Amino acid sequence: MTTLPRSSNSHSRRFRKCNYNRRQFLGAGIAGLAATSFGIPFLISRHALAAPGRPGANDRIAVGAIGVGLRASLLLEQLPESAQIIALSDCNLPRAEAFKEKMKGAWPLHQNYHELLARKDVDAVIVGTGDFQRVLPCIHACQAGKDVYAEKPLTLYISEGRALVNAVRKYDRVLQVGTQQRSMEMNRIACELVRNGGLGKLLEVRAMNYAMGKPSPATPFPESPVPSGLDWNLWLNQGAERPYHEEWMSWMSWREFAGGEMTNWGAHGVDQIQWALGMDDTGPVEIKPLGEGPGSEVAMRYKNGCEVNFVLQRNHGPMGGAVFVGEKGKLEINRNKFSSNPPEIAQELLKRLDAAEEERKWSDDTALWQARWHMQNWIDCIHSRQRPVADVEIGHRSVSVCHLANIARIAARPLHWNPDTEQFVGDADANNYLSRARRKGFELPAI
Repeated sequence: MTTLPRSSNSHSRRFRKCNYNRRQFLGAGIAGLAATSFGIPFLISRHALAAPGRPGANDRIAVGAIGVGLRASLLLEQLPESAQIIALSDCNLPRAEAFKEKMKGAWPLHQNYHELLARKDVDAVIVGTGDFQRVLPCIHACQAGKDVYAEKPLTLYISEGRALVNAVRKYDRVLQVGTQQRSMEMNRIACELVRNGGLGKLLEVRAMNYAMGKPSPATPFPESPVPSGLDWNLWLNQGAERPYHEEWMSWMSWREFAGGEMTNWGAHGVDQIQWALGMDDTGPVEIKPLGEGPGSEVAMRYKNGCEVNFVLQRNHGPMGGAVFVGEKGKLEINRNKFSSNPPEIAQELLKRLDAAEEERKWSDDTALWQARWHMQNWIDCIHSRQRPVADVEIGHRSVSVCHLANIARIAARPLHWNPDTEQFVGDADANNYLSRARRKGFELPAI
């Protein structure tokens, strides 16, 4: 019988070919992804006839892509055999053309995603756009009767997340959020142990102090020619009108377009905290900055008294999880691995795994970033009409915690949050941060 590799010192558990050290893991981010190329050969034959173990074209979910950038292209490359690519759309049309050429696909291309949503041959869409571009096409997809796989972080601000949840429910759609650790068995059993009291009374959760984005420069960037094939108006989406400059294309750096690492990696790490605490449909009630400035550490408290402290620094903690401290010991949960002190906690968890099956799933070099099993859950739920493991409400609540941390840093004072009404208590100024002005033509539909 295949067994999992063991470390006699750390008792950290991971699978073959996932042997990265903590420094490599923490340093991996967008730059690491950009230097990595994934190729899944089965994509070439996506329109092949049915065969044993491979459904025919008429049995597969027909998928369109809205956004074909770095992460989105990885998802398309990993699309399970139970689905097939039908069409691509990207406001940066040359990017879609490059992916089509790379994959030797024959898919039609659309610069405007509304044209893709109007197609009758598209069952579902993968929305892999930037954070600030994501919610509106997701809502429009729901209105068009399409199911959705939406990358993380799900939202740019809290109230648009509630609008998206309302749309998914109204139009009875299946929306899976791309927090793929929800489909990793290692993470499931570890979060389950915490949630079921396996650590005894939970004393504290120690999370990464993820950084937030920076404000736009006081002096505007000079206007530059818009690159050929880029629809700058569509790219800006809800963002305020401004002339094109290549600096804006590094959108994750800017607070107007993203929440920084707090919502990027934090969407994964906080999601594990919410899962382990059994708080998928709620959030903290108190948020307090522990210092000054955008890099301040942040403390939170949930209604049940559990404290979550964003205090761990890069290279000194799990970017994709957290450290759970209980009366019986500590459990560190990270992407597809866990470790404990005392080590017996992790050893007992291992007995709950089907080692051979998990090693089969995660034995290739894309294991850290792959999402095929997560997408398969989405596809299965499209057929069954059940809610997926990372349902829209779960994704909205998890990233809302990240937004709350950033708001507390900006407000520079303790805040009281009502997770039922999704409003700050007695603080009109703080409530102004729950929404943002949207550019004309990119307003959220009334749901």
